[in-house]
Amino acid sequence: MTNRPQPHRSAKPRQNREPRQNREPRREQGLHGFLVGQTEVLLAEILKFAGPADATTSRFFRAHPKLGHSERGVIAEAVFAVLRRRMEFAHLAESGTGSPARRLALLGLMQTAGRSAVSRFVSADEQAWLEHVAKIDPANLPLRVRLNLPDWIVEALSARFAGEELAQLAAALNYPAPLDLRVNALKASREQALDALGAASIDAGATPFAPLGVRVAGKPALTKLKVFEDGWVEVQDEGSQLLCSLVAPRRGEMVVDFCAGAGGKALALGAAMRSTGRLYAFDVSERRLAKLKPRLARSGLSNVHPVLIDSEHDIKIKRLTGKIDRVLVDAPCSGLGTLRRNPDLKWRENAAAVTELTSKQASILAAAARLVKPGGRLVYATCSVLEAENEAIVAAFLAEHTEFVLVPAGKVLAEQRIELEMGDYLSLWPHRHATDGFFAAVLERRA
Repeated sequence: MTNRPQPHRSAKPRQNREPRQNREPRREQGLHGFLVGQTEVLLAEILKFAGPADATTSRFFRAHPKLGHSERGVIAEAVFAVLRRRMEFAHLAESGTGSPARRLALLGLMQTAGRSAVSRFVSADEQAWLEHVAKIDPANLPLRVRLNLPDWIVEALSARFAGEELAQLAAALNYPAPLDLRVNALKASREQALDALGAASIDAGATPFAPLGVRVAGKPALTKLKVFEDGWVEVQDEGSQLLCSLVAPRRGEMVVDFCAGAGGKALALGAAMRSTGRLYAFDVSERRLAKLKPRLARSGLSNVHPVLIDSEHDIKIKRLTGKIDRVLVDAPCSGLGTLRRNPDLKWRENAAAVTELTSKQASILAAAARLVKPGGRLVYATCSVLEAENEAIVAAFLAEHTEFVLVPAGKVLAEQRIELEMGDYLSLWPHRHATDGFFAAVLERRA
């Protein structure tokens, strides 16, 4: 983000703007000639979109163990800069010489390492081309190019946003996300965590909305810090923390995280319950649940119980029918609200895949609803920015399940003393709230 939070002060969100490519970065990264070629090779592989970019990058680095930490950082940042601004860079790369992947790699490196750093390792023709490109003002490029989003996503978002705000949203989605942490209230207060981070020379401040959130500047080696090793903090986007606030579990309750994944939300809910009651963390992936175990050990929680299921119709789920006080359904989705972290998703997803997902989302929500006891709460959530995966799913569910009523998200947040204006739904946007894109609806079963 462009704003750097100050220790112990609320970090106010502000407009995220992608820096113009003709401006030098604030700090010029070290660059060696062979890194240009390595960046080109990795980028060419990632642009096949055969799998997630982070997984492809990890495989590449494992295959090249001689690359140091800083060298990996230079390559990865350049590649992800291209993924964020692929349409803009492809437009600029229509001129120039060399392979398309090399031209894109040079643009990515110029954006992240600096033009002067790149200039030392290119031909005279490439140097002239980079100088020409650096003089182009992105504001003069066609809007479609500046948005850096596929047409089908632009069409979907245009139903909600128009003109300048659509451009602001696109710019925020295409800007790297900050590092947000959640303080584990069982072990420390936010003030104590900020003091510990400050003592470790980490620049951090309170998030503007989530009461236990901390926003960290830069990319510190968090896992090596005592504050992390001792379970005082966990990585969790502020938007995800706010979503957990809608569940608002109480001490001693029975709670289910229906699609727990690696357990970030389950840990937040378990801590909110003060490690009392019983919280089931369901997921169909043994690999994802395995990632929860070390996090659970650090947290000190004893009320979280990971459970592997085969589907939303597993017998383990049916046994809990009508017994659960709170159920969170963080449904599998397109993930388009996380483009700040996973920019390749916008190029790998498509409208047909989203249509398939909506059927699964409806099925999961209906199955989870059966667990809720009369008077209990069901929270449906996604990290998507598409109405088809969000409001449309909730509307269809309420039409078929008249035993549930919608509770305004704004009302629930106010009850939690969270100062964030919301209507019926929790709708978080990176350009408005400096979080990932999140949606959530609070549904209550009639008593």
